[in-house]
Amino acid sequence: MADTGIIIISHVYEIAEGINRLIQEVAGDVSIKVVGGLSKSEIGTSFDSILEAINENQADNLLAFYDLGSAKMNLEMAKEMSDKSITIYDVPLVEGSYIAAALLQAGVSKDDIEQQLKEIQIAK
Repeated sequence: MADTGIIIISHVYEIAEGINRLIQEVAGDVSIKVVGGLSKSEIGTSFDSILEAINENQADNLLAFYDLGSAKMNLEMAKEMSDKSITIYDVPLVEGSYIAAALLQAGVSKDDIEQQLKEIQIAK
């Protein structure tokens, strides 16, 4: 499943970088791109930054995770502008991205990963 990667979107730079640091412990071979904040000090999300992260991710199939509503909105718009296959998950950001990354690293199929993510799905 080397053609599948992860995109993480947070309103805060430190949250995105912290999650990336955590995930790298279990999924060093998974292509992961994170976007946090409008800058290192400014809270928010940017469509342009998200689209750039999608384009820079080496994988053609992306599992996408976000923290709050406007992050999802920008992610959905970027998805429409990309040729990559992107699935957005309504799960807790840390837990969902960690589970997906660990399972990708272990070679688990996308279908089986989605079964695991359904167990923690939330209404956002």
